Amino acid sequence: MFIRFALLFVLALAFCEGAENATISKNILGIGRMQSVAVSGRLICQGSPASNIKLKLYENEILFDRLMEEGRSDSNGQFRLSGSKREITSIDPKLNIYHKCNYNGLCYRKFTIKIPKDFVNTGSQPERTYDIGTLNLANRYSGESTDCIN
Repeated sequence: MFIRFALLFVLALAFCEGAENATISKNILGIGRMQSVAVSGRLICQGSPASNIKLKLYENEILFDRLMEEGRSDSNGQFRLSGSKREITSIDPKLNIYHKCNYNGLCYRKFTIKIPKDFVNTGSQPERTYDIGTLNLANRYSGESTDCIN
């Protein structure tokens, strides 16, 4: 009877779609494959380097996005972030950029850049880096919002 209960519990974890249980089952049971991604670029604000800009690399999840790495742009506005995650399906990475270029509010302007699937690879170290190029934070971007809790 105990063996049946244990087997049922393990199977429930393995096939559960809830965020916490799915993470537990992937980590304990080793389900899925390790995948990694990297993104780089340069940020400017009206022609000057945008230094110390907060950047977060996430795996886009159904309920709660999972932070893979967080960083800031350097004195030249340049950055590079990378991260990895064990997942059954292909990971869906995105980069969130939080800044105050041309903005005097209490919160931050925020926009998201989705990273193409071509730049996701198997393994814990990324093989290629998605270069977003140079972005002027003074511009308005599709889906841009304000964020006070970043």
